[in-house]
Amino acid sequence: MNPADTLTFSVEKEHNRIRIQREYAAPRQLVWAAWTTADLLDQWWAPAPWRSHTKSMDFTEGGSRIYAMRGPGGEVHWGRTDYESIHPQESFSGQDGFSDENGELNSDLPQSSWVNTFTERGESNTLLTVETTYPSARDLEATLEMGFREGFTACLDQLEALLKESYR
Repeated sequence: MNPADTLTFSVEKEHNRIRIQREYAAPRQLVWAAWTTADLLDQWWAPAPWRSHTKSMDFTEGGSRIYAMRGPGGEVHWGRTDYESIHPQESFSGQDGFSDENGELNSDLPQSSWVNTFTERGESNTLLTVETTYPSARDLEATLEMGFREGFTACLDQLEALLKESYR
């Protein structure tokens, strides 16, 4: 299976939402772990040559993750995800935004609501659906202009490589 063939990326401007689906040749438990375990997230979350580093993570309802994306020239962009609902192995939702190193959100940059769903496809495939919704059309457009499509697609490619390495 060619991962590029399983990716759909749609922008739903009328709902200020981006919807992404990608199928992985890996069991749901493994794909879930890659999204919910700091050590695994750090291996794929930032598009190369950038690297992700988790400062803190509490994957519980009401918990959060504070992380940095570090560039090859020493650039650092901080982010925070606040987890709202968690249905183990099935879905989780939360709020995500740019922040400082202490997790204080930067209100000058777009923030979004995320819903991630993990659907079994047979015994060893998983369909990942990511819906990210923005409070305004302006925030959606700003996110797209910052290269979200290209960056997130690169991250999902890295996730594919990690899953292949982990599930042989």
